Amino acid sequence: MKILLVDDDADLLAVTAFALQQAGMLVVKASSFQSALAVFRAEQPDLAILDINLPGGSGFDLCQALRRESTLPILMLTVRSEESDLVRALESSADDYLTKPFSPRTLIARVRALLRRAGASPPGAAHSAAGAFRLDAGALELRVADTVHRVTPLEARLLQVLIAHAGQTVPSERLLVHVWGQRGGGDRQLLKQLVHRLRHKLGASADTGRGARIETVPNAGYRLQP
Repeated sequence: MKILLVDDDADLLAVTAFALQQAGMLVVKASSFQSALAVFRAEQPDLAILDINLPGGSGFDLCQALRRESTLPILMLTVRSEESDLVRALESSADDYLTKPFSPRTLIARVRALLRRAGASPPGAAHSAAGAFRLDAGALELRVADTVHRVTPLEARLLQVLIAHAGQTVPSERLLVHVWGQRGGGDRQLLKQLVHRLRHKLGASADTGRGARIETVPNAGYRLQP
C-alpha cells in the first residue's frame, strides 16, 4: 500500500514515515500544499495522512482538493481534540483524525483500519434504497425524490446502515463501528456532528430534529424515516 504523508515538520515527517515503512507500507512525502498535490497526482496513493498546518494552504484545504479528485481514505493529524477541528475535518470530507502526540502503533492501527474499510465491499449492493431515498455509494450521491445530493464517504457509510434498517432504530455503537471502526467514546461527538451535517444538507432542522428525516432516538441511536 502506498501512503501519502504530508507534514511541514521535517523531524516528525521522518519519524512517521519510518514507522509506516516498518509496517510494510510504501511512503511518499510532501511538506507543503502545492508539493502534496503534485506528489498525489504523480503517485496516486492508496491513503493520505495530512497535517493541518501547511505552507501554502491548510490541511483542510488540501483534504478538499484531494477529495475533488479522489475518494481515497484521508486521515487528518490535529494538535488538539476540539469540536471546531472535528467539524472542519468532516466539512473537508476527511475519514478520520488523530490527535498529536500519537504513538506509531496507534497510527498504524488507524491506517490499517481505513485501508480495510476502503477495500471492503459495502453491506448489500452499492445502490440501496428506502422510500424516497436512493443511495449510490460508489458515486457518492444520494437522491431524495427529484433532488440529488453529493455525500462524503463518511456520510455514505452512515446512510448505508440507516437505509438498510429504515424505520428502525440503529444503535449508536453499531453506527460507530461501521463508519469509523472500533474507536473510543469520543467518536460519539463525531457521529453527532456527522448526523448534524447530513440533516443540514437535506434541509432539515439540525437543532430540533423537527421534520428531520434522520431522527435521534434518545439514549439509543438514530432512525431513518423515509
